[in-house]
Amino acid sequence: MSRSIGLAVALLLAVPFTTLAQEPAKPGKEHAELKKLEGVWDAVMKMAEAPEPMPGVVTYKMECDGMWLTSDFKMDVPGFKFQGRGTDGYDQNKKKYVGFWVDSMSSAPMIMEGTMDPATKTTTMTGEGPGMNGTPIKMKNVSTWTSADSMTLEVFVVMPDGEEKKSMTITYTRRAEAGRGPGAKK
Repeated sequence: MSRSIGLAVALLLAVPFTTLAQEPAKPGKEHAELKKLEGVWDAVMKMAEAPEPMPGVVTYKMECDGMWLTSDFKMDVPGFKFQGRGTDGYDQNKKKYVGFWVDSMSSAPMIMEGTMDPATKTTTMTGEGPGMNGTPIKMKNVSTWTSADSMTLEVFVVMPDGEEKKSMTITYTRRAEAGRGPGAKK
């Protein structure tokens, strides 16, 4: 019995060393696309059921040696304070963009994957996340670059029959900083 435990411990200790001996993944052209988001963006959210636009701010930053884009979204309007955090990357094995989102309105994450169409400058992600009542729902996010410093995100709930209902639209405008963004000095 102790020989089996010793072998198990030896195998567990060997795993990190063999993993370290492998060549680590390196960012590719897809990661370069994500890097284009770095910076501070003003956001305006319009919910399908609420006519009043709500302003917010999101900060994007590439981390983990350029493999992952993190986001920190904040909104503080009268009667509604919100924070969300995301991590997006490109899974080189799946050949798909992947995303993980958590926020102050739910105890469950949203996990998505999808593709980018360079011709239309559109990324489409599908997956599952928490609905307003906390139960999991299927979702679809469509992000479209409208210029180098602006983009639009449309969020859809996918109904059991496959019908897509738009739940919100967020427009983003990059803040002018260090030679980037609208009106920045180059």
